[in-house]
Amino acid sequence: MSLPCRLRRLAASLVALLAALSVVGLSPARAVAAEGKVSGGRLDWGIKQSFLTYVTGPIAKGGWALTGGAATVGGSTFRFHSANGTYDPATGALTAAFSGGVRFTGHQENGADALDLSLGRLTFRAAPGGAAGLYADVSSKSKETGQVGNASQAKLADLSLAGVDLRGAAGTLSLGNVPAVLTDAGAKAFGNFYQAGTALDPLNLSVDLPAAQATSAAPSPSATPTAAPTSAPTDEAAPAVGTAPSAEPAAQAPTKTEFGNGALDWGVRRTFRDYVTGAIAQGRWELGGGAADGGAYFRWTPAKGAYDAATGDLTAAFTGTVRFTGLRSGETYGLDLTLANPGVTVAGGQGRLLADVSGRTPDGATQQLTGVELAAFDPAGLKPEGGLLKAVELPLKLAEGGAKAFGGLYPAGTEMDPLSFAVALDPAAALPPLPDLGSAPATPATPAASGTPAASPVASSVGSSSGGFPVAAVAGGAVLVAALATTGGLLVRRRRAAAAPDGDHTA
Repeated sequence: MSLPCRLRRLAASLVALLAALSVVGLSPARAVAAEGKVSGGRLDWGIKQSFLTYVTGPIAKGGWALTGGAATVGGSTFRFHSANGTYDPATGALTAAFSGGVRFTGHQENGADALDLSLGRLTFRAAPGGAAGLYADVSSKSKETGQVGNASQAKLADLSLAGVDLRGAAGTLSLGNVPAVLTDAGAKAFGNFYQAGTALDPLNLSVDLPAAQATSAAPSPSATPTAAPTSAPTDEAAPAVGTAPSAEPAAQAPTKTEFGNGALDWGVRRTFRDYVTGAIAQGRWELGGGAADGGAYFRWTPAKGAYDAATGDLTAAFTGTVRFTGLRSGETYGLDLTLANPGVTVAGGQGRLLADVSGRTPDGATQQLTGVELAAFDPAGLKPEGGLLKAVELPLKLAEGGAKAFGGLYPAGTEMDPLSFAVALDPAAALPPLPDLGSAPATPATPAASGTPAASPVASSVGSSSGGFPVAAVAGGAVLVAALATTGGLLVRRRRAAAAPDGDHTA
């Protein structure tokens, strides 16, 4: 066959291959998964920095309180957690509702706050085509009438996703610097303190999405279920599960229970966390040994110890470390404080929180303390329930040893973050769930200047594409490029083979 004839046949084959690949590689129905659930994530939003300054300033003389496990980041950004919702990778439609809330109060008159605004269940919604908004459950007091109004999922802000295509994402989807503009409903929620169209702080969010799974071109053969084997009957009756040989009854049931599982939740102190990550210390914290970050608090787990129901005495040792660093100068930190392996004891009606403390505090002191008493609490009302011995948000005051451990940052008697813990007296009892912050964002969030929307949002995702290109098209394009390179290589090799002398067909 002549070379021109072979080339024509190869060209025809290439055209057919490209047509087939364009269908398989670029068809969204074949390249992305069906609609799935959002499972975990975080939303960081400062609302509007001028509003926060006003609330806490000399005019309103107010403040804010966090609810439902919400936290602060850097002192001026609120973090909401445990996202849940739905995501359609074919259209990019995303709904993610976050847990936690914040309440603002101020302008106190005659024992009541004229300013009283609560925001909760913040929800990010992106529709196919790029339209997006931020919604929330709102409770606000009218400054004119003093009446409290409630709204479920009011649209607080219009969000801009210009240049971002949410289709085909999988794994962890992160959106940073998303511009937000106040809506009419948002203006009403803020008591018309701001007009609709006012720029709010940009927001950052990160959600965990179900992994994308390409649909198969042909259905796979169904597997035939295998019947579970049945054991042959035996002449001997099997002993009942959990029964033990009969023994003489004890004179008195033991009151002491040993346990091997538990969790301690403590945020140390909110202002301390804000100081560490804020503009002064410019630091961070690192977790180790099983400790986890719950947003508003840290969790140390597991635990072991014993509880005496007769006396109420408790000894519980928890596991894990949290290391705070900041005030960096060269390769050293002016603040380098580690809290490790905390413990809780209750004896004689007195509760104590202990921990191993090491490192350097801002006053320059270096310490290595074992089992130091950080704080004290009242254990009254602590009793087993549902297989757990559980304490929820016990008030906690800093002890002398704790004041020393923090290098004099706080005097003894300072109110610290409340203490919560649970130990499993019944091994089958489930511990309270930890707020779900989701996986770490694919790229660190970099908020824009306070109150100024970013020029455009920044998106990143494991398995996704931003800048207006959906994952399905990018994946299909990669296959086409590979096919072109392979086929082009074949043509080059055939030409070289035709031109080479007989016996030398090296490509």
